[in-house]
Amino acid sequence: MTTTEELVTAKPHRRALRAVAVAAVGAFVMAGCASDDGGPAQLTWYINPDAGGQAELAQQCSEASGGEYNIQTSLLPRDAASQREQLARRLAAGDSTMDIMSLDPPFIPELAEPGFLAMPPSDLVDETTGDTLEGAAAGAQWNDEYVTIPFWANTQLLFYRKSVAEAAGLDMSQPVTWQEIMDAAESQDKYLGVQGIQGESMTVWVNGLVESAGGSIIEGDAASVDTLEVNLDSDAGRKAAEIVGGIGEKGLGGPGISSQDENAAMGQFQGDKGSFMVNWPFIYSATAASVEEGSVDQSVLDDIGWTTWPRVDEDTESAPPLGGINLGVGADSEHQEEAWDAIKCIVSPENQAQYMVTNGNPASSAAAYEDADVQEAFPMYGTIRDSLDISAPRPQTPYYSEVSSGIQQNWTPIYEVNEDTPAASDEFIMSVLKGESLL
Repeated sequence: MTTTEELVTAKPHRRALRAVAVAAVGAFVMAGCASDDGGPAQLTWYINPDAGGQAELAQQCSEASGGEYNIQTSLLPRDAASQREQLARRLAAGDSTMDIMSLDPPFIPELAEPGFLAMPPSDLVDETTGDTLEGAAAGAQWNDEYVTIPFWANTQLLFYRKSVAEAAGLDMSQPVTWQEIMDAAESQDKYLGVQGIQGESMTVWVNGLVESAGGSIIEGDAASVDTLEVNLDSDAGRKAAEIVGGIGEKGLGGPGISSQDENAAMGQFQGDKGSFMVNWPFIYSATAASVEEGSVDQSVLDDIGWTTWPRVDEDTESAPPLGGINLGVGADSEHQEEAWDAIKCIVSPENQAQYMVTNGNPASSAAAYEDADVQEAFPMYGTIRDSLDISAPRPQTPYYSEVSSGIQQNWTPIYEVNEDTPAASDEFIMSVLKGESLL
């Protein structure tokens, strides 16, 4: 599954469009049935939707293998839940074609705990993760071990309209708090860009707030219903509720907050009422593309600044949301050795940099941010890299789907979130996990 944020892909640079399109076709044409005559191993890579970059890398790495393997790509559904369901069912059935899989961090524990994923060789882990940014590294592990290899990562930044911040008297060269940007937006009669829709983005927001406040949504043995504890009813959870509910109560999210996802928040931010917005880096490239198309004025793009995610407490560093894709190998794959070799090629810093430029998805490798094309395409490359180093994954548990759905139901609409929401969330999610309630 790619979560909502990864489903929104920035438009690739024009210089890469033709290459991406050709490669997308080539990756499917070059691969055929499995070879029984000693020819190249035929690998299947289950990919999440993108702008063709994974298919391009499949072709490049196949050619670079010197005949060791050919990679064909198989496109997963666009919907996050459907991706998770398809992968889980195939793995549980012992599907031997699950050679390489693009996996979203929240669903890795659910697939790793029952042994559906092959463990990566230790030398491969050492070679491919030496410069992985801290947040991306955490999102690729289960029980403190790498069970997947980081490919690309994502994190939310705080975007702001320079004119609004200046008018409100905020020094954006210094860390700012949620309360400060809420006060600034209110004082300037502007809207604050958040994602208030009942969806995965709500879990992303709540988890970021709880982690930034020094807490964690779950505690105990995350793999056992008997010992897992949902911990929203805590100081950190109540601070999160105060922020979410405060934005809802004052109408700071705008009139469409209950249906506002990442794209809707971006559209509002680009308008006259835009002020501050937490969102993924794609919004800058998307805004630049809109300027080229003539639907957004150049002055809007010039007015956009960025920094790391807001703090909950003034003296505590924030823990921004983490997204992205890691690469795993199915435990029943018949070509595990070749699959790991292919993954080594796919996740090289050079290929991560290429994928970042052509598809808009940030690299998990620190070295990739030294690439000149990356720095040109992403003026905020340093902020993205810094944010990924302090980002925190969503709750790592095989029961993530139940935890996330419970949060989505209890924390929306945001204007109904209050001091009782954290305790109510804990009670509801635990009752679902124990089979006493239904989502």
